[in-house]
Amino acid sequence: MGLKRPAEDDPSPTGKVAKAKIESDYTLAFPSLSHPASHPPAFQRPSQLLTFSYSPSRVLQFDDSALRYFVNPPHGADLNYGYENWTRRPEERGRIDGLLSAWSRFKKSLNGQNPEIGVISWRGVITKILTAPYEERDAWELNVMCVDGTMYFEEHLSDAKLKEKSDLEPRHRLQSYYGYSFESYCTSSTPDEHEHHPSGSSSGTSGAVGWGGDVDTNVQWCSVVKTKLGDTRIIIGGEVDCVRGKHVGNTDNFVELKTSLSIRGPQDEAKFEKKLLKFYFQSFLLGVPEVFVGFRKPSGYLTTTQVFQTVQIPRLVRGKPGAWDPNVCLAWGDRFLSFLRNTIKGGSKGNVWRIKFTPKTGVSAVLLDDVDVRDVEGGEDRVGFLPTWYWEEMSGAVAYDSEVRTQTKSEGASSKVGTVVVSSGWKI
Repeated sequence: MGLKRPAEDDPSPTGKVAKAKIESDYTLAFPSLSHPASHPPAFQRPSQLLTFSYSPSRVLQFDDSALRYFVNPPHGADLNYGYENWTRRPEERGRIDGLLSAWSRFKKSLNGQNPEIGVISWRGVITKILTAPYEERDAWELNVMCVDGTMYFEEHLSDAKLKEKSDLEPRHRLQSYYGYSFESYCTSSTPDEHEHHPSGSSSGTSGAVGWGGDVDTNVQWCSVVKTKLGDTRIIIGGEVDCVRGKHVGNTDNFVELKTSLSIRGPQDEAKFEKKLLKFYFQSFLLGVPEVFVGFRKPSGYLTTTQVFQTVQIPRLVRGKPGAWDPNVCLAWGDRFLSFLRNTIKGGSKGNVWRIKFTPKTGVSAVLLDDVDVRDVEGGEDRVGFLPTWYWEEMSGAVAYDSEVRTQTKSEGASSKVGTVVVSSGWKI
């Protein structure tokens, strides 16, 4: 028997709502890979809204201080170099506070308009959603809130999962470092390649040839874009590794850096082509046009590099046995968003839903009770997983926006984010 949708909750005088967990039978079945969608939803080319940086002390700054510039890495670079000096950011809950700060800042430039946005999320979460049809091993969970028509996504990481990610085996930890080391070899703090330190680190101390500086994963340069999947407008934020030349305010010269084991035979080739699915969507979602891949030996020494144009990646696997199809992913993503909208609409604005994906099975949705919501809040100043400052800002904006809409509609103005012209080639 199907579960009835929860009715509007009655808030207490404090604004909190007492809820019991609803074991939901809201489910979305795993998509068929043998019958891809005949008319996949359109995906609008991402358009950059703004950028920001995280400092070594993890302070968010609305500047480009963390921006890095692409340089060619030296042949045979040792990706083990600098491992003992790695400053590793602790594993933490997948909060979206930084993205909300950026979105809040951008909205202030819209002269009182409140754009109709369907989803606000980090890029990594949207990548997990879109690539789910081809995920055979790893389950994942999201926390989702819907406030005034906008769905907010946060990756849910239990304490056990966080501990697992922190306590990597030494071999796996070193392998994860290789990607960061490759980024150091491939980037400089200046757009002039000749200013890169070819014989030492960026601080001028002796080191490996072409080394760009010790790795600190607290430091990030992030881009926030607007895009659209089907009828859903989406705000996505994510880290950008570097740019070619100078940053000119758009995504046209963004570069994604990746490492992979050298391809030694058909089996390695098949594994790499599977990895290309995530390479593709990670870049596609932020409008990054180029993926620069460094192939390495198992021992961590760089052998070759290759440039992949993002829009051309699907063609590399098309028609091969077991190949992935981006249209299947986009159709699934559109279904997933529709499923969520229809499942969580109504009820209290403070409701938090737990979305669980199980490979080869599908998705389920559960409305969290007060105990689980408090766990999501983690003792922090939040309503659900949204920071209280943002919640209060939204509450004030809604009242104000109702007046603005009355005025702007009579003048023929639009309250939505402006339309972006889709460049040829960005469609699949």
